[in-house]
Amino acid sequence: MGAKRALIVDDSKSARVFLSRILEKYEIDVDSAENAESAIEYLGSHRPDVIFMDHMMPGMDGFQAVQAIKNNPRTATIPIMMYTSQEGELYLGQARALGAVGVLPKQIKPADVSKVLYQLHLVTDRRTNEQTSFKPVTLESVESPEDGAPIPASRQLTDSSLRDLFAELRRALMASIDTQSERITSDVRMLIRDAQLSAPTSEGPSREGRAAWIVASLALAIALVSGALWWREANLRQGLVNELAALKSAQAAAVAAAATPAASDNSGVVRGGEDESAAAVSAAGSASNAPPSPPMDTRPTVVQVPYGEHMLAGPRLDALRQVLMRLVSRNHAGVVEVRTFPGRFCLVGNAVEGFSVAPDELAFSRCNSVGNPHEDTLEPSQRESLGFANLVGEFRSVTQGALDVRLIQGDVATTAVAYPLVSSTLTAGEWNRAAAANNRVEIRLR
Repeated sequence: MGAKRALIVDDSKSARVFLSRILEKYEIDVDSAENAESAIEYLGSHRPDVIFMDHMMPGMDGFQAVQAIKNNPRTATIPIMMYTSQEGELYLGQARALGAVGVLPKQIKPADVSKVLYQLHLVTDRRTNEQTSFKPVTLESVESPEDGAPIPASRQLTDSSLRDLFAELRRALMASIDTQSERITSDVRMLIRDAQLSAPTSEGPSREGRAAWIVASLALAIALVSGALWWREANLRQGLVNELAALKSAQAAAVAAAATPAASDNSGVVRGGEDESAAAVSAAGSASNAPPSPPMDTRPTVVQVPYGEHMLAGPRLDALRQVLMRLVSRNHAGVVEVRTFPGRFCLVGNAVEGFSVAPDELAFSRCNSVGNPHEDTLEPSQRESLGFANLVGEFRSVTQGALDVRLIQGDVATTAVAYPLVSSTLTAGEWNRAAAANNRVEIRLR
């Protein structure tokens, strides 16, 4: 009768090595597979005497593999022994219902394997009815050197056996440590899987708990945002009060200087703004029961925009803030129009690497493009910067909607400075000076 053969199916290499060493002590040849799919492929051309099947494996698990093997008439009679960390009669009943002959614990012991092999008649039962007799070893039974048995060889054999034994124990210990770590990992995976499978049964309480947590989080967020907005509005109101007090002080000083005829001269009015004389006239009008909203200069405030900068950022926002604060200090109600006018620049470059303003000495005829790609490529939603939106929102809140700001895209044909006539002598610098003046933001009162 030839040697028996066993197939070990386990994704853990250390577990396969540990079980193989136990089986090899019973002179059983061992083949191994690291997953169920490889085991089924192996059974297509081999027929082992027993299969040791792990339960938890990636891909097809042990139960699915047992069912597939038992459903194949060519492999249905091969005994399969499951080994897993699962315990209890329920798991044992499931394994046997699928066709397994039994279940071994993941912490396999040589005595358990020996018992299984005896039950499957894969090894001969070494227990006999005959009484084993032992003969004591005496000095006379040991061959002397004259008989040809070298005593030093016996000592050498003993030392070699001890070294092999210690090496085998060391390997067994390392394999046991690896098996324990693999077993702990397998148990953790199994607990995670069981928790996922049991999740639908507790979906109601979990959903209620999540809903309560979400509601609490939203309430906290709303409270924090409300507090931040209140703090921001309080600071803004205080800033406006301070600004109003400063304006009143300046008006009082201007009233004292209004007695001279020069104070009524409007020649000092800056386009789009008001000087101290205008403030003095306004203060005098208020003192003589003038309307609550003093007359304002309706000419626009013009702010130029360097090429490549956002129209509604930097100095443009500062100018708009100053205009709005003056209107708030005069209790002005109405609409402030903010119009953007892109200039048409002489540019060099391309659409892939980008454009830049051409050097001043370059001939205008050598411009690669005439336009304003920075503004032309913006979507309508991108023209309103975040700083502009925040500024408008602040003043709408302070004035309770009495003061509104509207953003309007101006007509390119409406220029502040006429572009020079195109000629063979025109340079990029001459053209771009007009383009820089036309690349502007105008703030108007309505």
